[in-house]
Amino acid sequence: MFWLNIAAMITVVCLSVFGVLWGLDVYTRHGQSVEVPKLSGLSVEEAAAIASQKGLKCIVVDSDYVKTAIPGRVLDQNPPTGQRVKEGRMIYLTINSLSIPLQAVPDVADNSSVRQAQAELLASGFKLDSLVEIPGEKDWVYGIQYNGRELEREEQVPIGATLALMVGNGMDELPADSLNADSLLIGSGQELPEEEALIDDSWF
Repeated sequence: MFWLNIAAMITVVCLSVFGVLWGLDVYTRHGQSVEVPKLSGLSVEEAAAIASQKGLKCIVVDSDYVKTAIPGRVLDQNPPTGQRVKEGRMIYLTINSLSIPLQAVPDVADNSSVRQAQAELLASGFKLDSLVEIPGEKDWVYGIQYNGRELEREEQVPIGATLALMVGNGMDELPADSLNADSLLIGSGQELPEEEALIDDSWF
């Protein structure tokens, strides 16, 4: 009876181990895997449809901006293309941003020369249009324009936007309130009207 009990116990243990291993194989789908399809370049809807055909799922977890890529298209995926995974696995997608991100314009107005401002703006990824000359110190940057509008300090514009520097032309502007009709006429060599040139001093 002793040896029969030992044999029965060994049999039960073996059957239990076999049952656990078989259950794990069924639960984890051991030996059953699918290849991750290529989803880059597709729209989110197209990627989800292809993943579903493989028994996989996908979700957008991040976005980036690539100027040459179509907005909303898949840029990257994890797991990568070609890797074998279990059915039902989630694929994490990174898509191209639907809108152009904004970037602060470097503070170069009133503290930089033309060369300094150009170098800093180009280093920040912006493009430069022709200079806009205004009265002021020669080659001194007084402001920045975007689409014909002067920007506020540290204002944000789309990444890679084309900007125009407002630069002094070396000429000082004569204040408007220092000019009057008489000075304009005299400066131009024209004579004043007769009724204004003749002054009646009979009352002296």
